[in-house]
Amino acid sequence: MTDTEETRRLLLQSSDVYRQLTSDHHTLDDRLKLLAGKPHLSDDEQLEEVRLKKEKLRLKDQMEAIVRRHQAPVSTRPN
Repeated sequence: MTDTEETRRLLLQSSDVYRQLTSDHHTLDDRLKLLAGKPHLSDDEQLEEVRLKKEKLRLKDQMEAIVRRHQAPVSTRPN
């Protein structure tokens, strides 16, 4: 297991914020998979797909920022 994977595992156990972000990310992923399984998307579904992808990316960025903060040496962590 890499340091990053270990940090993620620990954050899932100890951080309510990280755990909620992960849950929200999975929920968006599940909805995107449902949309991807459709042979044709309506205009509204296409807009929803774009919005979901952007939101999923935003959540992923937040999760990765938390991981980076927890991996940073103590002297470089923001107060």
